[in-house]
Amino acid sequence: MSRSRTALLILPLAALTLAACGSDDESSSTVAPTVAPTEAPAAPASDAPAADASGVGVSLAETPLGTILVDAGGRTLYLFTKDEPGASASACTGDCATNWPALLSDDVPTVGEGLNAEDFGTTAAADGTSRQVTFYGHPLYYFAADIAPGDTNGQNVGTVWFVVDAEGNAIAA
Repeated sequence: MSRSRTALLILPLAALTLAACGSDDESSSTVAPTVAPTEAPAAPASDAPAADASGVGVSLAETPLGTILVDAGGRTLYLFTKDEPGASASACTGDCATNWPALLSDDVPTVGEGLNAEDFGTTAAADGTSRQVTFYGHPLYYFAADIAPGDTNGQNVGTVWFVVDAEGNAIAA
């Protein structure tokens, strides 16, 4: 079997093991493997807004899971159900923050059709020095194992990570 085919078969299994962020037992001896974030892929042909000098772009994309939030490059955005909407900081820290990088911006993002800038904000990111974009009070994240635009490998990981719909709700499909 080729190395790339083997990697494609292992990726979904690796995604399932990254649920340590979803564990209720923070002292668990199970440690999630660290997945190195990848460079954002080139933007697909779409109406996704480009990031401007003041921050990032967020738009909606049609997927098999429904209409979901994506960044300007088409990468899927997620919410973490352990985050309290409107909390002053993200609940995803340490290895969790490595596997689920925050969507960072000092400013409200540029938004695409069907979204309103007033539904977005920022909160303190896990690193304590950056600002993380929020949508209806929920901090937004990437999943490090999503390689290409449109990937949704983080959907329902640990039953606490979900793609986000246009109203700020977790799509639990």
